[in-house]
Amino acid sequence: MVSVYNSTAQKLASILHMNNPGQQKALLAELRRGVGRAPGELPSLWGILLEELPEEMMGNGTSPSRAEWAIYLSLTLFGVHQQGHDPKQQPMHQKDQSFGSSVAHLVTSEDDKDRMIRRFNIAATATDIKELSHHLRGIIQLLRAEGIALDYAQLSNDLYLFQDIHHRSNVCLRWGQDFYRVLNHIIEQEEEHTDE
Repeated sequence: MVSVYNSTAQKLASILHMNNPGQQKALLAELRRGVGRAPGELPSLWGILLEELPEEMMGNGTSPSRAEWAIYLSLTLFGVHQQGHDPKQQPMHQKDQSFGSSVAHLVTSEDDKDRMIRRFNIAATATDIKELSHHLRGIIQLLRAEGIALDYAQLSNDLYLFQDIHHRSNVCLRWGQDFYRVLNHIIEQEEEHTDE
């Protein structure tokens, strides 16, 4: 079975490696239009979401599946994140750049630290995928402004697991671990520079 991670990674690769810059730009704009909507609401996004999606990942026709939600949110948020950045020169999808570690790179001062921890905690305590997507959008806009990339295939996998109440706390804990792992490293480096 193809995983949500692999399916998302394939879709991202097809977007990033498009030969026609005009088509690529149009697709990214269409993905941005999908933010805040549910999978399936925009027929123009059916192709990028559903094409080559294994049948076991598809919903039953009455509501989107967990996989459809995860992939759709990742792709539409990627569309937001990539805006203003050349996909060839500065792709905002970067393998092994977890959500928590990316957010930690937004911290450049004590004020940033408090503000980002607050935003991060609000996102991590979301009770459903729609609420989480709302909070993620604001964070992604901050990442876009700073040019900080994110592994959207991993985010997709995280979003898939987040929708299962039995896995939600593990996903959020990993986000927290990654955030503080990077933040602690940043603080250590600042203290070393201060001691010199």
